[in-house]
Amino acid sequence: MDERGSHGVNNKTSKPPLVCLDDYEQYARNSLDRNAFSFIETGADDIVTLKDNREAYRRIKLRPRVLRDVSSRDLSTSILGSPIQFPICIAPTGHQGLACQEAEVATVQAANLMNTCMVMSTYSNRTLEEVSQAAPDTLRWFQLYVWNDKMSETLVRRAEKAGFKAIVLTVDIPVVGKRRIGGFRLPSHLKLAHLPTEYQTDEVAKNDYGAPADMKDNSLTWHCLTWLRSITKLPIVLKGILTAEDALLAVQYKADAIIVSNHGGRQLDTVQATIDALPEVVKAVNGRIEVYIDGGIRTGTDVFKALALGAKAVFIGRPILYGLVYSGTEGARQVLQILKDELSLAMALSGCASLMDITTSHVLQQHTPRL
Repeated sequence: MDERGSHGVNNKTSKPPLVCLDDYEQYARNSLDRNAFSFIETGADDIVTLKDNREAYRRIKLRPRVLRDVSSRDLSTSILGSPIQFPICIAPTGHQGLACQEAEVATVQAANLMNTCMVMSTYSNRTLEEVSQAAPDTLRWFQLYVWNDKMSETLVRRAEKAGFKAIVLTVDIPVVGKRRIGGFRLPSHLKLAHLPTEYQTDEVAKNDYGAPADMKDNSLTWHCLTWLRSITKLPIVLKGILTAEDALLAVQYKADAIIVSNHGGRQLDTVQATIDALPEVVKAVNGRIEVYIDGGIRTGTDVFKALALGAKAVFIGRPILYGLVYSGTEGARQVLQILKDELSLAMALSGCASLMDITTSHVLQQHTPRL
């Protein structure tokens, strides 16, 4: 068997020791071809939001408490009633086969090793069933794009049958944002595993986003939640909420949870960084449903700040892909372990022995004018 990964990286060559998530990104930048890395890294338009997702965390300062007993720290929590070892989960990202040959199978195995949740993308290169078989006891959610009722319902049914525990409906993509990565081509060995054969064409492979251009239903309204409720008993999580107004509608239409997300800065440029949007969403839902966040999280202190501002858990996307590039399942596991260890350290240095101890009193937000 060839010892090289799908993009010609020799998996048996010695690798430099990596100590933080930025190291994994740099390794991926140096290892992947431009086609693959640009697809993963890119954001929309002038990438203002992509950059601000990270910068916004730097604007928030910590207010540590001292002389607290932090000799034992408990990072465990639950999401939608399912226990996880720590509040850091894996966000849905498409085309994980760009990062390593095992794709989503490697990712779910990392989630299994770390006892956390993986959200699987509609745009996966492996099937729901393959991922389920690879780690049947792992908490798995399925991210759904609705573009055709019949096909979407089929995917939801398959997710239920395969043991997925929630449907994550992405709501911020009625049309695809403009990403300046002209020339992306999905490699010939990768396919969109959940799509019918008519979508598996060379023309689709040449699309800048690696998926059919007509795979979005831009007529969807809030009433689609009623339809989705009619076909599944699984909890429904809405991914892509950024405002109090939409958070209130999510509660009204009986969503079970929200992921505060701007699609990794890949959709509407110059929207708020997710950590800046989090407080108003948390305030609006007022504890009636769980709130999570993704976007820009690279350190344990980032996680700590998100929890302090009301997130029940955080989700990370690109760093997992960079971990996959480094060493497949083991690389993704390392990324999660680093964040877990850094969160534990931040808790100790802030005087928090458990997640319940982390409150808004631990952070000082430097507000910036809305864009």
